[in-house]
Amino acid sequence: MFTRLFSFLIAALFAFQVIAPLPAAAQVRGRRLPVVRDAEVENLLRDYAEPILRAAGLGERSLQIILVNDLSFNAFVVDGHRMFMNVGVIIDAETPNEVIGVIAHEVGHIAGNHLVRLRQAAANAQIMAVLGTLLGAGAVAAGAASGSGGLSQGGGAMLDLGAGLAQRSLLSYQRSEEATADRSAVKYLNATHQSPKGMLDTFKRLVDQQLFASRHADPYVQSHPMARDRVAMLETLAKQSKYYNKKDPPALKARHDLARAKLLAFAGRQGAVARKYGNKQGLPARYARAIFTMQSGNPRDAQRAIDGLLKTQPQNPYFWELKGQALIESGNPPASIPSFEKAVSYLPKEGLMKIWLGYALVATGKDAYLNRAVSLLRTGLQEEPNSPLAYSQLAIAEARRGNPALADVATAKSMMLSGNYQTARQFAARAQKRLKRGSPSWLQADDIVSYKPSDFRNR
Repeated sequence: MFTRLFSFLIAALFAFQVIAPLPAAAQVRGRRLPVVRDAEVENLLRDYAEPILRAAGLGERSLQIILVNDLSFNAFVVDGHRMFMNVGVIIDAETPNEVIGVIAHEVGHIAGNHLVRLRQAAANAQIMAVLGTLLGAGAVAAGAASGSGGLSQGGGAMLDLGAGLAQRSLLSYQRSEEATADRSAVKYLNATHQSPKGMLDTFKRLVDQQLFASRHADPYVQSHPMARDRVAMLETLAKQSKYYNKKDPPALKARHDLARAKLLAFAGRQGAVARKYGNKQGLPARYARAIFTMQSGNPRDAQRAIDGLLKTQPQNPYFWELKGQALIESGNPPASIPSFEKAVSYLPKEGLMKIWLGYALVATGKDAYLNRAVSLLRTGLQEEPNSPLAYSQLAIAEARRGNPALADVATAKSMMLSGNYQTARQFAARAQKRLKRGSPSWLQADDIVSYKPSDFRNR
């Protein structure tokens, strides 16, 4: 669930937690990477990607799609395991098939080993500089969480990789590689019995934008040149597909429409929500209005709107999550607990939901909830191992349970993942004084004390 989604720019790549109701975010060397997290959207994108990955001969879970808080249309792969996608891609896409087409094209670059080429785009180079720092810090925190020094060493290596890629720029594909990725994408779509029409429609729109509004073109057309002959070739291939006119399954389209509504509403732009949904009474429109009402600080009206959603879909975990969020943000943590309990019951393997519930239990201030809160937070961290909010709440809980050293270790991890390395080291060093030398917790603290981030400015 987004929490003040578009005000959070958390520093560590895998630390971006949607549930942190904390003020604005950390920076890495003055740069900000606006990555956001949401279980509903991420699960949808995972369902979009997994058939494509299978068709490409890649592992179904081999690709993480990372959402970036940017309304422009852009998506790109940085290596064989991570794809960045602006929220603008989902908001712009009328159908799931359009997003799936973009994913298929990017997977084509991965499967074709095109990542050895470097994109001539300063913006992406900056992202890679930040990415290198974030991956390094995240790896150290993950190593600390498991007591593994090897992970910490890997983090340092990724820092160096990020700096080098940033200096040379990233992922500049030749036109031949773009055409190859297009052909691969159509092959994957055919293999999964999906239409290439969405990809074709998207690329046609982008080529028109490139021709008539180049100064304001979305980043995707800068890094993926949309020559007309390339689009003509894609059109020929797409229309040869026997699945060209096949529509998306209605259930998938319904999920897509809800995800679009959520993203647009959390952008906090009343005019955009009004223009898109007006007085419409469909579920996406009601979802958008409920979220925007919550964002606007009107908890009573938001609760009524969310309760209306739950009457329509009483087993929707994301509606229960939204209800819990609205309650906890309005200052009523105890009332939020049953809603988060419902969300967890419907998505028992979703770490973000468990962290929400653990946070709510800690926020009540009741010591009777602490043992369960710690259990939920630790379980959530097994599934979302780089959550600064989970660690911060774990620190509060352990301190209240009379475990100051464990509280300091958890605080150090939270600071590490939020990019505050100096404070992280201070808490880790303090924890070591109270811990048995060589114990798992002592080793976790030692990883953090020993961590030194690279400085890109001197490269």
